[in-house]
Amino acid sequence: MNAPRMRAAEQPLSGAQILLGLWPGWVLGVAAQLQQAALWPLAAYAACCAVALGLAAAGLIGRSRGRAALVLAALAAALLAFGTTGWRAAHFAGQALAPALQGVDLRVSGQVVALPRHTADGQRFVLAVETADREGAPVTVPRQLQLGWFLRPGDTQAPVIRAGERWALTVRLRQPHGPFNPHGFDRERWLWENGIGATGYVRLGPRSPPPQRLAAAGWGLHAARQAVRERIQAQVAQPRLAGVLAGLVVGDQSAIEADDWDLFRTTGVAHLMSISGLHVTMFAWLATRLIGLLWRRLARPWPGLLLALPLPVAAGAGGVLLAAAYALFSGWGVPSQRTVLMLALVVGLRLLGRQWPWLPLWGLAMVAVLLLDPWALLQPGFWLSFVAVGILFAADPAGRHPRNDAAPAAGWPRAVRAAWGAWREQVVMTLSLAPLTLLLFGQVSLVGLLANLLAIPWVTLLVTPLAMLGVLVPPLWLLAAGAVQGLHAWLGWLAGFELAAVYRPIPPLPLALLAVAGGVLLVLRLPPV
Repeated sequence: MNAPRMRAAEQPLSGAQILLGLWPGWVLGVAAQLQQAALWPLAAYAACCAVALGLAAAGLIGRSRGRAALVLAALAAALLAFGTTGWRAAHFAGQALAPALQGVDLRVSGQVVALPRHTADGQRFVLAVETADREGAPVTVPRQLQLGWFLRPGDTQAPVIRAGERWALTVRLRQPHGPFNPHGFDRERWLWENGIGATGYVRLGPRSPPPQRLAAAGWGLHAARQAVRERIQAQVAQPRLAGVLAGLVVGDQSAIEADDWDLFRTTGVAHLMSISGLHVTMFAWLATRLIGLLWRRLARPWPGLLLALPLPVAAGAGGVLLAAAYALFSGWGVPSQRTVLMLALVVGLRLLGRQWPWLPLWGLAMVAVLLLDPWALLQPGFWLSFVAVGILFAADPAGRHPRNDAAPAAGWPRAVRAAWGAWREQVVMTLSLAPLTLLLFGQVSLVGLLANLLAIPWVTLLVTPLAMLGVLVPPLWLLAAGAVQGLHAWLGWLAGFELAAVYRPIPPLPLALLAVAGGVLLVLRLPPV
């Protein structure tokens, strides 16, 4: 009787099944390294990678099957993730600013990367260093510096720094530091995650060589993002509204005012004010449809196009590529990365004629994001993004499987069924993510369900499309600003309730994890008993 079970356990596993062992091992390996109190030498991490590759080779050569293959995949993935993440961390730490270079005048040249941030007393920007010297002698400094250019007494405004420009500056630097309060903002970790090895400011005065612009911005990605942000600010007079549009179009979340962030968090819609997976998915869908229509029209006079590149390949691959370009232009945040990777996997499998369950795809996207940025595991957005998508798949909120509940029958109008699906999906997300939100932020919005019912379609179907089309037709930004103003009115009314949000101390981690698991189990479709 046990022979069939043994034969089934010894059957070779498919790629999707191997991934079920690979992705948990990879996540645990990254998490283990990030909890290290002190980094090991590079040789130790190289040894971990060598052992991982040896385990993988042993599994392939020995043709391990069943549980043995899963165990080997998990161990190899965990060791490889631990080793590669540790090697990257040790390599970055080796570029730290030397203590002797702190607080002294240095002359550095480099290129401005990312979007400069304007502040009340000047502006801040990130400089990718090309050369550095102290009194004419070359010195080694971290590759990326966060610098402030502050106004001096009598100055009305600092020069405009543009992304992509090359500058020569006299600066004073120091190693990254910041207050370390439990559950508070960890500035040192944020600088580390963004690859910034030192902070400082531009030295101005008669004793310092003046700043010198070496080259114009050119046509880089960040320069284009800054140009669009400035066009939005010129078109929309109200800085509050222009900031929200800049956040949605170019991913500049620093442009959104602090009071607005408080409003969005209180009402539970903060996830909509940056480029989310929903925005990228919608953009990919529209791009796929438009490319398909264009390819059909082009195929009429040139039928050979369909032989050279079939319609499904052109539409699917083109939609994913355009969605990736949109995600890059909007800042390439974790939700955008996850969505683009999952779209690419799904489209690739369909074109190959294969179909995997959602769990391997979800796990592989998580591994891919951590390959690009292991420190994303420390970001709240990583967990909110992946947990939310996993819950949507696992809970089947669209009602793809039959269930005896109060869902509208198939004979009801499509609009009613769509509204019911949106309501049920929002209820699922609100209930399941409430414990995780409390764990990450110490607050839960009690009006979030009502706020999101209007805010999700309003932002996704109206504000974001108008804001994106405004890049081509700038007057549309005025319509988008009016839509944002209406959203502010709705959210402000909800935030006025005394119990709009509940604030609680962040619970101990074991208790918090149990609460998160309970929130997930509350909405899952469990098998019948």
